[in-house]
Amino acid sequence: MGIYEFNILTDHDKYDTVFSKGQFVDAVTEGKTKYALYSISKFWVEVVYNTPKNEIQGICSFVSGEKLNRYSNLSNKTL
Repeated sequence: MGIYEFNILTDHDKYDTVFSKGQFVDAVTEGKTKYALYSISKFWVEVVYNTPKNEIQGICSFVSGEKLNRYSNLSNKTL
């Protein structure tokens, strides 16, 4: 599956695809928000969680750019 096929899926199918076929890569916490990065084929998917409410806030796919930079800055990581 490519990024274009992924982007036309319903949100429900996007989450299903990420959690069943995606490879978890990393997670970063910024304040009350947790960002989880997954790899699918040749693109990335970021799932955004509201940690106090324990709920998913959104999902976004991308190939490169600023969103990916969030995961390369070791000084911002919470272990």
